[in-house]
Amino acid sequence: MTGPTTPPTHPPPPTPAGGTVGVEEEFHLVDPGTLALTPSTTVVRAALAGAAGEHVHAEIVTTQLETSTGICSTLAELRAQLVATRAEAAAAAARDGLVVLAASTHPFGTWREQRITGAPRYEAMVERWGGLADRQDICGCHVHVGIPDVGTAVAVMDRARPYLPVLLAMTGSSPFHDGADTGYESWRTVWWSLWPNAGPPEPLGSEQRFREVLDGLVRSGLVEDGRHLYWEVRPSARWPTLEFRLADVCTDLDAAVLHAALVRSLVRVLAGRAERAEPLPEVRPELLRAARWRAAHDGLRGELFDPVRGEPTAARDAVEALVAELADDLRAHGEEDDVDALLDRLWAHGTSATRQRDTWAATGDRRAVAAAVVRDGAAGTG
Repeated sequence: MTGPTTPPTHPPPPTPAGGTVGVEEEFHLVDPGTLALTPSTTVVRAALAGAAGEHVHAEIVTTQLETSTGICSTLAELRAQLVATRAEAAAAAARDGLVVLAASTHPFGTWREQRITGAPRYEAMVERWGGLADRQDICGCHVHVGIPDVGTAVAVMDRARPYLPVLLAMTGSSPFHDGADTGYESWRTVWWSLWPNAGPPEPLGSEQRFREVLDGLVRSGLVEDGRHLYWEVRPSARWPTLEFRLADVCTDLDAAVLHAALVRSLVRVLAGRAERAEPLPEVRPELLRAARWRAAHDGLRGELFDPVRGEPTAARDAVEALVAELADDLRAHGEEDDVDALLDRLWAHGTSATRQRDTWAATGDRRAVAAAVVRDGAAGTG
């Protein structure tokens, strides 16, 4: 019989930038027959109690669930965990006779059909933000990338800003909202623009400046703490990660893996540039907002806008330029072939938003759209 384990005399070394990756996904709960949004206090209560599955969590409304993978080191591990967490969410929903719909908005649902989750955290959010919170009928996909410290996170954030629109364009899944075609691939992005604590952050320059800004936002009453920074990229308030929050929910599981792979590679590349003290690209906030709007509106259907050059560019050219910029890093980490294959699939299948519109054009039936999203989101999860 041995004695107690001696604690290490030194803390473990910090995770190198991009050393790990994890993904959070949010899903709508729908009735399998009508495909309508369906509140479920049964499922949500189980999630609040930790009884809906290890990786399943409640969300602000009772028509949604959230999942989170563990900490992953490889894309194969991440994909396996996404398969498992989606299956776990489906099993939790099935206990109340429901299914999950993997898209950022419901094809014909409305916020009027949802109820706020009865938990102090969510009730406090409604009290703070009013109608912004109780009309929160959108879902998102968040990618956490390991980062050694907040200073590195800020340096990568500052350099990541011009890349956010093209990453967004690859994930659109919210063309419909409140029963209408919005004309956008990512209406979720437009809705988030209403929030004063959302959008791409301005350059910060240092950890000290980040903490000063956060402190000011807390003192203003806008946020309680760093968990309520809904920026498109932010240092996590709980984990040693940089969190990218810009993406729509990827209906196709492979598209979610692709998005996470590109985000993780971008963090590694930009951390290297920060370490070498390479200058930041100059991006006017007005042009970045324009690029974000164009990506949300058009997705991969036409042109995007390069906020650095101030010029439109074909969406495919913009994506391929991003992948070319990351190619050496992807190759060095053995991920280039995987990313190429996933990108080929995206070009062949299009975004979820495009497929949803195609189904609507072919059937004139929003329930058929919802059924296709449910089916595609469950594909490969068993």
